[in-house]
Amino acid sequence: MKKLYLTTAQLKSEMQRCLYCAEKPCMKACPANCSPADFITTAKADTQEAYTRAAGLILKANPLGQMCGLTCPDQFCMKACSRQHLDVPIKIPAVQAAILEKARSFGPLEAPEKVASNGRNIAVVGAGPAGMGAAAVLARKGYSVTVFEGSGKVGGAAKLIPDARLPYEVIEKDWEYIKTFGDITWQMNHRVANPVDLLKDGYDGVIVAVGEPHSAKMGIPGESLAVSFMDYLTDPEKYKTTGYVAVLGGGAVAVDCAVTAKDNGAENVEMFVRRRIPDMKLTAEERSWLLDKMVDITSMTRVEKIEEIDGTYTLYTCKTRFNGTKLEDIPDTTIKRPGFAHVIMAVGSIADPKTEAEKVIYAGDCSHGGSTIVEAVASGKNAANELHAAITGEIEEAVCPVSRIVTYKAKSCTVVEGVEKHEPAS
Repeated sequence: MKKLYLTTAQLKSEMQRCLYCAEKPCMKACPANCSPADFITTAKADTQEAYTRAAGLILKANPLGQMCGLTCPDQFCMKACSRQHLDVPIKIPAVQAAILEKARSFGPLEAPEKVASNGRNIAVVGAGPAGMGAAAVLARKGYSVTVFEGSGKVGGAAKLIPDARLPYEVIEKDWEYIKTFGDITWQMNHRVANPVDLLKDGYDGVIVAVGEPHSAKMGIPGESLAVSFMDYLTDPEKYKTTGYVAVLGGGAVAVDCAVTAKDNGAENVEMFVRRRIPDMKLTAEERSWLLDKMVDITSMTRVEKIEEIDGTYTLYTCKTRFNGTKLEDIPDTTIKRPGFAHVIMAVGSIADPKTEAEKVIYAGDCSHGGSTIVEAVASGKNAANELHAAITGEIEEAVCPVSRIVTYKAKSCTVVEGVEKHEPAS
């Protein structure tokens, strides 16, 4: 994998390539409505003050700016960058991450000016990217915010991203900054069974941002023998092996599992994917990781069954083919693949059923399915504005045309979902 941050020379080189386009296509493409043109132009002065001001611009739009800078795919600001028509897009996410890291190296960033309390209390259930984004917006509107988190750490699904891509200390940096926005308290290791109960406890509204806490199943014999991607990425050392590892799935999470297994000493890692390799919804960078780590990809293959034999796992696989747009098994192609030390299931995740109630707003993955961190942040911001509109009647403009299109009306909200539903990548 690449180094975590750009070097000083690389950062300056990338920033000098910015054309500062009048239409700012990079900002329009950013789910969090952050303006790379503005923060890059500001940081170009290459002084401590310039980097600090640039960091402020980033975090005002995206309070999880450093997390997003390290993890954002190339499908948003980079895809819209005007440089692509001249040579190659600016590495905007990497520039963003480097600016924030540089600014923070000078000392704690100045907290935004706090607004007066509006006397209302909001509960945010879940301290993942969507929950943190919602808490940031609500605190800056004068709400007293209590964040309920079922685990002992903030970050939600972002905690599963390997440290080589997103060190946990970066999640903590962004969260510590958000806590300076206003009256935010948190209750860790506190699971909320029914968000409606929080309204009964006196909260004026609730944001539910609990993600998709359950691993999807394939419905095949022996799948209980597989390790879920959540368990694996939470504690990869527990599954350390020098043997062969199978990863079922072909999405970004499956890539994280495969790369982690290889870094963790596995002799060989093989991904089993039902569709074609071009169908895998991966960024160019994620594809390069698989090549760099020499991960095998067995495409057009479905795993039919898993068995444990003599302390190792055997997969029964068959080949697949397209019949028009429908994927089907090819008859008489089942074979045995023995000798795997671990089988990791990474075919998607599932949210709990929603509890429909007035002034209970869902955000993030539990609202619109699996997404990137920046889309989750934007969803949290939109949910906060939606709840604010429902409570006060004040009209707010949606911040995220990419992942959620929201039109606010006094005392009511009309929500038009504009999210691409991501199927489990397998």
